[in-house]
Amino acid sequence: MSQYDVVIIGGGASGLMCAATAGYRNRSVLVIEHTNKLGRKILMSGGGRCNFTNIHNSPANFLSDNPHFCKSALSRYPAAQFIELVERHGIEFHEKTLGQLFCNESSREILQLLLTECEWAGVETRTETRVESIEHQNPGFRLVTSSGEVFCTSVVIATGGLSIPNGGATGFAYEIAHQFGLEVNETRAALVPFTLQPADLEYLKPLSGVSHPISVSCNGKTFREALLFTHRGLSGPAILQISSYWHPGDEIEINLFPDMELFEWLKQQRESRPKAELQTVLSTLMSKRVVQALCEHWQFAGHMADQSNKVLTRLADQLQHWRIKPSGTEGYRTAEVTLGGIKTGEVSSKTFEANKVPGLFFIGECLDVTGHLGGHNFQWAWASGVAAGQVA
Repeated sequence: MSQYDVVIIGGGASGLMCAATAGYRNRSVLVIEHTNKLGRKILMSGGGRCNFTNIHNSPANFLSDNPHFCKSALSRYPAAQFIELVERHGIEFHEKTLGQLFCNESSREILQLLLTECEWAGVETRTETRVESIEHQNPGFRLVTSSGEVFCTSVVIATGGLSIPNGGATGFAYEIAHQFGLEVNETRAALVPFTLQPADLEYLKPLSGVSHPISVSCNGKTFREALLFTHRGLSGPAILQISSYWHPGDEIEINLFPDMELFEWLKQQRESRPKAELQTVLSTLMSKRVVQALCEHWQFAGHMADQSNKVLTRLADQLQHWRIKPSGTEGYRTAEVTLGGIKTGEVSSKTFEANKVPGLFFIGECLDVTGHLGGHNFQWAWASGVAAGQVA
């Protein structure tokens, strides 16, 4: 039997941040992780360089049934504070597009930062340890684990959502929420590539690996970033972003030239290059492979001089209002996050303590708070972890 003030279940971003914060309050803290390694998703993130926050982070970058829920934690621990922590640890980083911050070297640096902070705060960790049951004893909790019984005053659930199961993801948080009578909103994969209908895949599959800057819209939301064609469908930052707003059966609308008056440009090309092939002209704007696939599918061909205004209007409309209905997504296997989760009304937005169960906390991705691509989900992990760690 062992006794702690705080037991944190889940050794990922939010869990380790919470552990260090609670440890610095002289709380005795144990982190339990069921896999053999702490911070696996941290190591996998950002192509191995960890997009650890975003300088433009704000509540507007999150989806939730209650858009106000995330405001308190994000305002009390903004991106600037985590950046300061990164700088204190001597980690060099750089900004990519849209305020995204990445390590210059490796995502291991962010994990080492968290492990160092936990060590300094006196946190104990156990890997390869399963939590088999949690019993509320009022006061405190009794946990039965694969390495013995543990008693504690507070339990923090930081096990994340269902995305990337090979990174250790499980539905544990939702199971515990149900056990204690907390409502869980429907979950689905988000920030995830689309799969395509067989007819669309037939003419687009040869484009696998080709990227192009676009804007994409669905259900009133628009994102402007890159599209990547894959052998299963569509991916790239723009597609991952819009996937959070897409529902099965919806169409998405792609604008391949969001910065152009394409019809006017095509008319000018017809005047200046009447003998040029239409596909040759379009190939000055985008990959020749994409031009060929789309023009053949939509049946556009011939010299510029032969293209009427009606044809050029139809071509511009196809390229700037390309509507396509995905067959689905690649699911949790490749999804970066889980949309939905534990209903925000079930926990305090200031402390993350369950309203119905004193001493039980839920933080990070398991809650119904989902960030946009680009470091926002990590910032939610840091902010929610600190908020719970200050009181647990």
